[in-house]
Amino acid sequence: MARTADSGKLPATAWAVLGILSFGEEMTGYAIRQWADHVLRFFYWSPAMSQIYSELKRLERLGYAVSRAAVADDGRGKQVYTITEPGRAALAEWAAHAPVEPPVLKHGPMLRAWLGHLSSPELLREQLEEHRSDAERTRAEAEYSQSVSAQVPGWAYPELVTRWATRYYTAQRDLADRMLADLDDLARREDGQGEPEPERIPNGS
Repeated sequence: MARTADSGKLPATAWAVLGILSFGEEMTGYAIRQWADHVLRFFYWSPAMSQIYSELKRLERLGYAVSRAAVADDGRGKQVYTITEPGRAALAEWAAHAPVEPPVLKHGPMLRAWLGHLSSPELLREQLEEHRSDAERTRAEAEYSQSVSAQVPGWAYPELVTRWATRYYTAQRDLADRMLADLDDLARREDGQGEPEPERIPNGS
């Protein structure tokens, strides 16, 4: 199938869904969501089911994915999706040639710290400690995903990415610790406890 004009305008989320299918298994929309939660959310996207199905329909229209009706273990019907050869070719082309956009950082805790003059040290500390706990929890989850990915044949690259995610959230945790220490330093300076001692002038005796 020839590449359509619309294929060049696909959002990155569509390519992400197609990327999940590129690992070679038939998947339901729910399984795609589970896969995204297992790896993709650590570095890019945590999608809603409605968004996944919207992207799957778009990919089907382009001929990049196909679906078929199947029967689940409990006897209920389900729809499973598979990447097509044109879809795999388009995905490889996108990965190789689309501009690599720099990551966009929207850091809520740092926005609160930036507005610290409108808050209180106690509240700001509480918010930073919550961020620190979130980073540590996500680090542990990424580390678990890394260990699982390392055991799945064909998942060498997802394992590399989850290894990066483990390092990233470790750094976020450590930066939160450093910010909490900086907040303590600032409090001491504002209390006058961190001011340098005045220089002593020799009296000549």
